Amino acid sequence: MRKEIIKKEDRFLIKYFVFVFLLAFLIINWNEVSWIFNYQAVLGFVSDILKSDSVAQTNIDFQKQELKKEEPEKKFEKIEIEKNFIEIPRLGISAPLILVEKENEVQKALDRGVVLFPNSALPGKEGQTIILGHSAPLGWPKIKYDWIFSDLGQLSKGDEIFVYFDNKKFTYLVKNKIFLDKGEELPQDLTSSKNMIVLISCWPPGKDFKRIAVLAE
Repeated sequence: MRKEIIKKEDRFLIKYFVFVFLLAFLIINWNEVSWIFNYQAVLGFVSDILKSDSVAQTNIDFQKQELKKEEPEKKFEKIEIEKNFIEIPRLGISAPLILVEKENEVQKALDRGVVLFPNSALPGKEGQTIILGHSAPLGWPKIKYDWIFSDLGQLSKGDEIFVYFDNKKFTYLVKNKIFLDKGEELPQDLTSSKNMIVLISCWPPGKDFKRIAVLAE
């Protein structure tokens, strides 16, 4: 009888130890493992595993928008490429540049890359080219493109941003970065350049508190 009681106590201690260990592990590594409690992230992760590499490449969008304005006097590199995309060497990222016609199409399109905000200037055209991208918390798995602009805060003045659009490669240099409240407009004195791109994402990464805007000429 005494042996059975001791065995029960041993089993209880083992279960208690395992529970405490798992709880401590989750607390210490919460930033790295919190995504597993987000069912959308888990479903997306499983979906990406089941897809082959060739299918993953279909995320690249080949949409084109007819150029209606005259080409301004601007230097660019002529290239033979059919897809539109953005590349930021400092951050080691590259993503398709998606064109949409209406603002209510932006959110869905962000799963396939970064999005050229409707009615903003086309790359290389006079005006502000506004490009939106998702951000995600530290440790978030690279599902679709919901992480692509997570590190915008690391960009510094002079960093290069390449935009490939309509068989041309445009090179921009980072000028400044600012933080905005939700709904706040960009200061006019910071967007006076005739040819500027503005990269915008949520700040801090994965939170919908503020916006980070990186301005490049």
